[in-house]
Amino acid sequence: MATMKITFKPKQISSRLVNVVENDRARDVLMRRYGLTDTGAIETLESVGQSYGITRERVRQIENHALRSIQKSTDYEELANAFVELKEAIHELGGIAPQDELLKQLSKTNEEQNDILFLLHVGNSFTRKKEGGEFVHHWYLDEGQAKAIRDAIQNLYTTIADTVVLPEEEIVARYKNELAKARVAQDNAETLLRWLSLSKKIARNPLGEWGRATSPSVRVKGMRDFAYLTLKRHGSPMHFSEVAKQVEELFGRKAHIATTHNELIKDSRFVLVGRGLYALAEWGYSKGVVKDVIKDLLKEHGALTKKEIVDRVKRERYVKDNTIAVNLQDTDTFVHLKDGRYDLA
Repeated sequence: MATMKITFKPKQISSRLVNVVENDRARDVLMRRYGLTDTGAIETLESVGQSYGITRERVRQIENHALRSIQKSTDYEELANAFVELKEAIHELGGIAPQDELLKQLSKTNEEQNDILFLLHVGNSFTRKKEGGEFVHHWYLDEGQAKAIRDAIQNLYTTIADTVVLPEEEIVARYKNELAKARVAQDNAETLLRWLSLSKKIARNPLGEWGRATSPSVRVKGMRDFAYLTLKRHGSPMHFSEVAKQVEELFGRKAHIATTHNELIKDSRFVLVGRGLYALAEWGYSKGVVKDVIKDLLKEHGALTKKEIVDRVKRERYVKDNTIAVNLQDTDTFVHLKDGRYDLA
């Protein structure tokens, strides 16, 4: 991600504006709340309140009063160009952007990012929406535009099934369609993807596919999830050693063959369909050993010939004909009828 250039020095601007606040305690509250101290630590309302023996609400009041006093000062007016630059930066990003990305676009250092965050809170051209159940922290310039962008994301979410993932081109096309309904025109794919990143309910997996954040195809927490994505991408059964190899190649994650095998065995999303071969249960493969597959077939279809059983089992398992024949010889489970067909005993 290329850093956007700003001509002003954030530290100089923030220091000058903080010094507008004459009350020592109020100045200290501002500096600690926005990480403008030597440590760079951003403190909570509770933390600051405890040190002064006051409530978090009182700290909030002090902070807000200090910000308003800065906005009314001559220093704020004299430094207007810095706020114009910040406004232009947000406009260049599409008028709305996640807080983390906005700060990273404007500076690579945590110290300067704290200064910029402080300036965003001081500036009366910027509005922040706090992180909630559906969206991350983000900043925007126009309330109407921001609401339309968020509403389009929520509408898009309702059109995506939980198990579905979409390539980047399709999620962008679908989102553009929802925006068009809200009369928001935007053709830049990078901007559209940035807007989508506002959502906590729609996300991208490591393969660049998009879907619901709760989808097993998107949510990636450990080896089993990486193995799931690997098999899903491959589209057909794989040996566990090949799964481990592909996890390393696709995701740059160290995958031990034995560990991968153990993880696949434990997870109900995977079905062992041959010697070391695994498929995804969602592909329709039934669980259990060959005998269980035969039992399920006979329960569903009734008596079948040996050829019918072999053909159907081989759709579920990568095994030799003889392995199936040996299982059929279990007279406690199967009966060989006079007409040559097999049924459950």
